[in-house]
Amino acid sequence: MNIAVIGTGYVGLVSGTCFAEMGNRVVCVDVLESKIAQLKSGKIPIYEPGLEGLVSKNYQNGNLCFTTSLKEALKKCEIVFIAVGTPMGEDGSADLQYVLQAAKEIGEQMESQLIVVNKSTVPVGTAQRVQEVIFKSLKKRNKIIPFSVASNPEFLKEGDAVNDFLKPDRVIIGVEEEWVEERLRELYAPFCRSCDRFIVMDIKSAEMTKYAANAMLATKISFINEIANICEAVGANVNSVRVGIGSDKRIGYSFIYPGCGYGGSCFPKDVKALSKIALDNGINPKVIHAVEQVNEGQKRVLGKKIVQYFGEDLSERQICLWGLSFKPETDDMREATSIVLINELVARGAVVKVYDPKAMQEAQQFYLKDTPNLLYAKNKYDALEDCDCLVLVTEWKEFRSPDFLEVKERLKSPIIFDGRNQYNAKRLKELGFTYYEIGVKQ
Repeated sequence: MNIAVIGTGYVGLVSGTCFAEMGNRVVCVDVLESKIAQLKSGKIPIYEPGLEGLVSKNYQNGNLCFTTSLKEALKKCEIVFIAVGTPMGEDGSADLQYVLQAAKEIGEQMESQLIVVNKSTVPVGTAQRVQEVIFKSLKKRNKIIPFSVASNPEFLKEGDAVNDFLKPDRVIIGVEEEWVEERLRELYAPFCRSCDRFIVMDIKSAEMTKYAANAMLATKISFINEIANICEAVGANVNSVRVGIGSDKRIGYSFIYPGCGYGGSCFPKDVKALSKIALDNGINPKVIHAVEQVNEGQKRVLGKKIVQYFGEDLSERQICLWGLSFKPETDDMREATSIVLINELVARGAVVKVYDPKAMQEAQQFYLKDTPNLLYAKNKYDALEDCDCLVLVTEWKEFRSPDFLEVKERLKSPIIFDGRNQYNAKRLKELGFTYYEIGVKQ
């Protein structure tokens, strides 16, 4: 098939590349000339395991192209995916300006029958708005060109997005016309060969499913974090509690690992957006509000533990922090706990030395650009030098089994604050460490 993808962020670039991998001809469009030039040169603007090789391979064999011209992308195009950003507005709602601008330009440039698919995360009713915008653009051109709008929400995990797309848990399609369903089923058939994961529903339900899924996962995270705080208060061990409840098949082990809060581009934004959708329709989403409140508080748990140990004034302290990205296997720092923690520590006078395998550049250029008393280390062990403690924020693989004897030797004091409960408490105590976990009373 001939496919166009508008937007070359996580969703657009991964989707377009994976469609190309299955033999489709895909043209990815972006308004940023610098990004398109970078992609044509073989470099990708994001870190996502496995993606760079697939982009290079499919670009070289001609299945994948990049352009700033939507007109060029829509030539011979059968299906166009809108995969642009929907950032959070000031009121918590999803900002649809980029989605609607894409729809307007599709109406201005399309020349033949087209299936327009919303892949961006959008509120219920967006497909109708997209349809209206395209109709309006066609009317201005005095053109009558048949088209249909569908919804195809993405469920990609940053850090494993390529694998998620190639081997999806499910593909959800919201359609109104049978012929559109048939074409999209054909497109996704190579990804669903082992079993039928293709789920068809009405458009509004498909739009709602994305928000409901992310809110459910965020709820599990906030729930176990609240249980962790209760465990710590009463003297129970949340690690044992997690095993006890996770063995129940109705609950399962996924997303019930206690930690220092979730972040990223999806959960925080989508939880807020779902809350706004509910409020706009006369519903008070008490559970959703609680999920958000618990998470905001959880981002400050590590800071509280550090202050309880060293005192309110940290001006004489140097603290090592491992991990900046909101999760491992990505350089994404959006809504990351590290930002909240670092700002709190430096506000109290501390010097913070940080190391992250992939997110250092993001921190230096954007998220922590003007932060004082912040030092960047070349590797995880250099970051420890002359520091009063180690704080683990992101559970990268290279942090899982460090040489604890070297950690102890490089630190001024053998103290670890573990924000992801990665280490063996008994072993560390045998080695002479003071060790703090989430949800375990010290």
